[in-house]
Amino acid sequence: MILLTKLDALQRCLARVKAKTPENAAILQQDLDLQDIISVNLERAVQSCVDIAAHVIAQHNTTAPSTMAESFNRLHDLGVISENTAERMKNAVGFRNISVHEYQKIDWNIVYRIITEHLDDFKDFARQVLKWADEHESK
Repeated sequence: MILLTKLDALQRCLARVKAKTPENAAILQQDLDLQDIISVNLERAVQSCVDIAAHVIAQHNTTAPSTMAESFNRLHDLGVISENTAERMKNAVGFRNISVHEYQKIDWNIVYRIITEHLDDFKDFARQVLKWADEHESK
């Protein structure tokens, strides 16, 4: 199942970030290897969530979203995720866009806050998608 494969990839990315999270932001600020590992895995985590959203949206007769962030609005509209989760995932897309397109502008203090305070946003997303999928399949 595509959803489970994408959710597994998401879990692996989050586990990698968690395993490489340093004790404080100053360490992250100075360690280029940690920066690379963490930023790439956060980008992959966001992309996995976008891919999951695209897969769910494709199962419905609705127009495709024009942006990655809009994908999460669609999931909320379809009753897959909460409005709060949609907002948090749209914020994650914003980080991804900076990380991919403007890497030199990354504020590593913000990244540290993301990895220490907001990884559960991804876990909440995954739980809500799984719950929706379980309910959807049983109908």
